[in-house]
Amino acid sequence: MTAYVINPPVETLIPVEGGGQFPVRRIYCVGRNYADHAREMGADPDREAPFFFSKPRDAVTSRSEVAYPPATEDLHHEVELVLALGAGGADLSPERAKMMVYGAAVGVDLTRRDLQAAAKKQGRPWDASKGFDQSAPIGLIRPGHSPSEGPITLSVNGETRQSGDLAHMIWSSAEVISHLSSLFRLEPGDLIYTGTPAGVGPVERGDQIEASITDLPPLRFSLI
Repeated sequence: MTAYVINPPVETLIPVEGGGQFPVRRIYCVGRNYADHAREMGADPDREAPFFFSKPRDAVTSRSEVAYPPATEDLHHEVELVLALGAGGADLSPERAKMMVYGAAVGVDLTRRDLQAAAKKQGRPWDASKGFDQSAPIGLIRPGHSPSEGPITLSVNGETRQSGDLAHMIWSSAEVISHLSSLFRLEPGDLIYTGTPAGVGPVERGDQIEASITDLPPLRFSLI
């Protein structure tokens, strides 16, 4: 029997539609995977290959109340399709990558935009702007489902802020997994946030956020 010298970290679990819990291993995120969002962030979507960043696994949360983080005056919402992997591998073809997906969920990548802008200007990593506590809200995971087209939207206090279509992703879900598997060996329990459409913007304490993607359970939470 293993004798721990401190208490081990609590396992990170996400509820699955119909029952059960999905244990999270890692969280990968894709940057600027919609052409309209790439343009609004000042990038050229026709030239850019997919790039990735990570969040710590305990950044994910399925709570109905999400804490507004410290050290920012410009917190932004980014609605995303999240892929939950039930199998893994390295150097996967897009065709093989499709078979790795256990299910999908609606997620929001919360971003301390002011910290991100400062990091970009100084050529520093984005970790502080992306990987803070509760920075990755997520809805119920729907097993056996990963939509490739249909509406992806986010509203704040009933006002639509983001409205796009999954079909407008620059890199499809299978291509994202394939590219990612050339950099890391993927494993069961990995979550992949696949990018956000245009319309990202600020949120404040007290805001009610609702995010939806075709054929997936909606995500609703309030900032406190």
